[in-house]
Amino acid sequence: MKSFKNFVFVVIAVAFLSAAAPVENTYILSKNYTVTINGTSNLHNWNEKVETVSGSSVVGSNSDGSFDLTAVNIKMNVHSIKSDMGSVMDNNTYKALKADANPEIIFTLTAPVKSIQTKASEPTVSAKGNLTIAGVTKPVNMQVKVYMQEHGKLAFEGSQAIKMTDYGINPPTALFGTMKTGNEITINFVTNFTTAIN
Repeated sequence: MKSFKNFVFVVIAVAFLSAAAPVENTYILSKNYTVTINGTSNLHNWNEKVETVSGSSVVGSNSDGSFDLTAVNIKMNVHSIKSDMGSVMDNNTYKALKADANPEIIFTLTAPVKSIQTKASEPTVSAKGNLTIAGVTKPVNMQVKVYMQEHGKLAFEGSQAIKMTDYGINPPTALFGTMKTGNEITINFVTNFTTAIN
């Protein structure tokens, strides 16, 4: 009888834990994204667009309607970066970012973000992760707006300011060295993820 009661207890405990555990889904970055890099120089501000980006995220749905962000991995192709100043600036950017040896800029979430509300009107959340640029990895703490859209789409919006020298990067120059870029740049992103089964 005692063994039967133990068995029943185990079954109930497993059922309870299964019910309490969030249902996780994998999301894949859709083609509907905009990722830009903005900076300054001694002449004027400049802008670059990252044309090739890939990524995935894992999301757990909670019973109260919120969701947990348990994994994020984003990869930006360095050779797909295009400047508003033309190919000379592009090539200087690839050289500065050591693109041949380190062809991707990578962000990886290092700590889950819990109980995110689904509406776009909610405040930003803190997403802690590692950012790898030019082969150097540094911890970052991004303020990101994360929310669910129609048809199961997951949206990420935000920006991250960094100093190039923190990643061992010499700020690129252009126009035969007469234009010198500032050390600080800002990565801006508006991205959408869809469930992997779609």
